Amino acid sequence: MSEENKEVLTAEDVKNLAPLYEDVVLALKQVYDPEIPVNIYDLGLIYELHIDKSGHVSIKMTFTAPTCPMADDVMAEVKHSVELTPGVTGCDIELVFEPVWDQSMLSDEARVALGMDPDM
Repeated sequence: MSEENKEVLTAEDVKNLAPLYEDVVLALKQVYDPEIPVNIYDLGLIYELHIDKSGHVSIKMTFTAPTCPMADDVMAEVKHSVELTPGVTGCDIELVFEPVWDQSMLSDEARVALGMDPDM
């Protein structure tokens, strides 16, 4: 994480970055898991999303399985999609496997798309 990412954001900074945060989330929702017809954000694969004052995005993400053969391709797609977002100056992605992903991390939208009860 860069020194700027460690910088504490003021309430004004957060207010100014909120639209960019929403745009980055929308960019992440354009990236789909190659084996599951749900985007990576709603699958709960994004563990952390930070944006510093300069517009640099830092992401911690995981996969549904540590042996995902498409991991490099998906991470490249995430980076590309986020960096195309107006206002983003760069993107770093850290792949993590703690905590281990499980179905409790699915959004209600993902549960509905997968035919699951959203209230579980």
